[in-house]
Amino acid sequence: MKTLALNTAAALMASTAAVAQVETRTVTFENEGSVLSGTLYLPEERGEAPLPTVVVTGAWTSVQEQMPANYAREMAERGFAAFTFDFRGWGKSGDLPNKVRFVESPAAKTSDIKAAIAFVATLPEVDTDQINGLGICASAGYMVDAVSGNPLVQRLGLVAPWLQNAEIVEAVYGGAEGVAGLIKVSHAAEAAGGQIIPAAGPEGAEGVLMPIGGYYYEADRGAIPEYDDKWNNAGWEGWLTYHPADNPQRLDKPLAIVHSESAAIPQGVQTFLAGYAGEATAQWLEDVTQFDFYDNPEDVTRAADTVADHFRAGLKN
Repeated sequence: MKTLALNTAAALMASTAAVAQVETRTVTFENEGSVLSGTLYLPEERGEAPLPTVVVTGAWTSVQEQMPANYAREMAERGFAAFTFDFRGWGKSGDLPNKVRFVESPAAKTSDIKAAIAFVATLPEVDTDQINGLGICASAGYMVDAVSGNPLVQRLGLVAPWLQNAEIVEAVYGGAEGVAGLIKVSHAAEAAGGQIIPAAGPEGAEGVLMPIGGYYYEADRGAIPEYDDKWNNAGWEGWLTYHPADNPQRLDKPLAIVHSESAAIPQGVQTFLAGYAGEATAQWLEDVTQFDFYDNPEDVTRAADTVADHFRAGLKN
């Protein structure tokens, strides 16, 4: 990873707000020449000692104010510091190279998570011996990549993880022919300098990434003002050729997964766990949809309890 230009004093900007029993602080950090925007969540009632910390990342196309914020607050309410951020090209963060935005790039997002982990390790509120990762949906794979072999990270939690391989990709995206067609779209969009379409739309909408309704399209759920609601077709190839379910052996951290057979691609989780040789806890909830894991209070609480217990199990005296 490239050397990070990290300046803790400058990055901890004076934007602090107390919400319920959680304090939030806006911060910035750098990765590969871009400035990323993040939020540090802290328990309002805390002592002087640095805290065990959780870096939280969300679903594809998401911004930090969506499901990452929900889980960061849950972690802070349980006594952890938590950190969320916008990936390069999304939300309030700077661009990817060549001023590109809205590309779902597994490689770029993995690099950003590594930079975020390195950044939080510089903060005085953070116990550098107790940093953990929590990946939700698509970022689960990126988080696995970012923490594997990373000496700064102790444990990993995944909630509703989207862990795909070539078989799952073809099943989801119209078989080999459908995948090949989307890769052609990706090449054409990249050659044109990008092709931006809406990310979310109502059921049956055409010309959008997710014509499915639900979370991303509902104003009281994911369709918040901060959400970009955009997708760059140049990102299809990187996404479709990304197969985290097939490489579980790279993970060298104790793992906790919370998922449901009613949520997205549970077979990816099963494939990953079958090849993972480390210490694993898997909690399967009944009748919980993918979007329920994002913001349904009961399901978020249950998932947060499981991963928090997992992280506490690693606390060092």
